[in-house]
Amino acid sequence: MEAVAKSNKAYEAQLNDWIEQEKAGIELIGTIGKLWFEKSIELVLFRNQLVDRSVSEITNLHLYAKNIVKKTISVQDTLAIANAIYTSNVCPSRIDIGKLAYEYQQEKSKFKTVDEFVGDKLKDLIGAKSSNTPKDVVLYGFGRIGRLAARELISQAGKGEQLRLRAIVTRGSSNDDIIKRADLLRTDSVHGNFPGTVIEDLENKALIINGHTVHMIDAKNPEDVDYTKFGIHDALVIDNTGVFRDDKELSRHLQAKGVSKVLLTAPAKGDVPNVVHGVNHEKVDVKNTKIYSAASCTTNAIMPILYIMDKELCIQKGHIETVHSYTNDQNLLDNYHKKYRRGRSAALNMVITETGAESALKKVLPHLSGKFTANSVRVPTPNVSLAILNLNVNKEVTKEDVNEIVRNYALNGSLVEQIQYAFSNELVSSDIIGNSCPSVFDSQATIISPDKKSIVLYVWYDNEYGYTRQVIRFSKHIAEVRRATYY
Repeated sequence: MEAVAKSNKAYEAQLNDWIEQEKAGIELIGTIGKLWFEKSIELVLFRNQLVDRSVSEITNLHLYAKNIVKKTISVQDTLAIANAIYTSNVCPSRIDIGKLAYEYQQEKSKFKTVDEFVGDKLKDLIGAKSSNTPKDVVLYGFGRIGRLAARELISQAGKGEQLRLRAIVTRGSSNDDIIKRADLLRTDSVHGNFPGTVIEDLENKALIINGHTVHMIDAKNPEDVDYTKFGIHDALVIDNTGVFRDDKELSRHLQAKGVSKVLLTAPAKGDVPNVVHGVNHEKVDVKNTKIYSAASCTTNAIMPILYIMDKELCIQKGHIETVHSYTNDQNLLDNYHKKYRRGRSAALNMVITETGAESALKKVLPHLSGKFTANSVRVPTPNVSLAILNLNVNKEVTKEDVNEIVRNYALNGSLVEQIQYAFSNELVSSDIIGNSCPSVFDSQATIISPDKKSIVLYVWYDNEYGYTRQVIRFSKHIAEVRRATYY
């Protein structure tokens, strides 16, 4: 009987503790919202978005933090820190509250209060003035990447002090066209329903998305549009059609009134800089460059990992094999295609095809060019891909050595938004859907050869959403609206 009573007591204590966490989570959601909409301060937890999250999602993110930093971070501590940030005079910024909570656990004995701790850690952000001028954004094309970009631009708008989605350009803007495109924005077979409101303003040829009026413009050629007629000036055009790929073609956007910069969401040809945000974005002269490329989804997945492996272990040579979900470029059923094998049914076959991964090295990490071979296999899944990196390195390493290198970069430094360190033994492709990082490193799958100098790394990526988040990050950089950060 005593054992039963003790068991019941433990059960009640654990349940009560969970209830207290959920109550703190509810309060934390309110503070996160106030910081975002009142002060343009975005809180993340080890680079995971906290805005517009449920209590259960926030609790799970705290458990993720426990497994990554190997120390429990309580929702109560996170709430206390969030409240302290709210009452302080922190400038518009993006703050990793997970990092702060972890540091607070280690250093709390040095401070009398949480407010004093926050004041010390964020002293460089307190009282600072934001000089950001909001940037108008036009989406040219409204396919898979275009619609996800629209969702993200709206969900990240906050007070509208960074990127403002003002227009979407497509071929056709009849009432029927607008209604169909609105429905495609609301629902998505892979990414689920858009957690917001989309209202068709047919009279004004526009969509009202979470209160943002977005003009739906019909145009056959980039240079045909006068954006100033819609009150759009100095705009960044994000071209996600993939039709225009070099300087000459992309510069047609700059001939339109109201446009100052162009970003292509595909690998570019010629002298257009191909950029992976976090790896080589700081090498671009944003003051004088007008045309950019955000490279490909695969390039954004592999470059962060190749960068750190080369920096820490010195890569001699390697092979990149991507297992890639099928795309709209392939045929649903067997039919003619200008490229070999892609004409065969994407839903029924694994299809060997080429990849631009190796050639992308020439523009992103040029010192590694010529050291790699690369190929790709398209597989019958609608989203999420896998890059397998077979590398020969100069230093002898163990599996633990390699994994710890990646874990450290995933938590600290300039690549925390690009790399997520995954530790689950049960990880599969569908788990990656909606992951904001372009590189999800599968630590359990790492293989080290007996000579300790040949390593095989597995990197997952949501080739739609993870890539789109990279596009948005780079857009903020070239638009010069990046806020201060604490990572």
